[in-house]
Amino acid sequence: MNGPDDVELALRVQRGKFSLDVDIRAKSGVLVVVGPNGAGKSTLLRAILGAEKLERGTVALGGVRLEDSAARFRVPTEQRRLAYLPQGYGLFPHLNVAANLRFALRCAAPGASTSQREQQLSEAAQRFSIEALLEREPRSLSGGEMQRVALARALAIEPRALLLDEPLSALDPVARGETRAYLAQALRASALPALVVTHDRADALALAHRVIVLEAGRVTQSGDVQALASAPASAFVRAFFGDA
Repeated sequence: MNGPDDVELALRVQRGKFSLDVDIRAKSGVLVVVGPNGAGKSTLLRAILGAEKLERGTVALGGVRLEDSAARFRVPTEQRRLAYLPQGYGLFPHLNVAANLRFALRCAAPGASTSQREQQLSEAAQRFSIEALLEREPRSLSGGEMQRVALARALAIEPRALLLDEPLSALDPVARGETRAYLAQALRASALPALVVTHDRADALALAHRVIVLEAGRVTQSGDVQALASAPASAFVRAFFGDA
């Protein structure tokens, strides 16, 4: 595949005694980040968002440079146009589904007219099959429904990349399986660079174009699932993918 990489991360973050030092370059697709607890997976997402101060390094997504410490260049978090889905989905509990979507649309295009935003809201609701949920509040939704609404809200801002932190961890096993298939389809249909952090092997197998293994703040292995399973570089990779 020719052309520049859609994901270019070469950064170092220091937090007390812990340091995150990664160099990741990849084409567009779903990058699944796995690793033991405390490996730095969520710290990596926050660094990409701009919520962690870089000791040094660069961040570029979708061909756009977002940070370069050597050049003293940094795009503020709110201007990076990154869609971030935290573990708890991040929906505003006091707003119904439609208002949650309107908030995202208003932030993405503050100059748009009300009719334009309503058209975008309608299109997002149809795309993610949540038309029947628009007047409901998040607390009345199932886990799978909340995940769909959160993804619809994230993509409504037309982001340059998606960052998902344990997107299926709050679901029960049955809902997790159903929503996993839906999420895999949605991520591929979006054609955006996506970084997904997960502790679940089934999630990694279903979602990943490429897997990044992070251990103690370092990338210890990367590649497709077959490559990692056939030649694990660490005990963690062997246990995680050994019989995949």
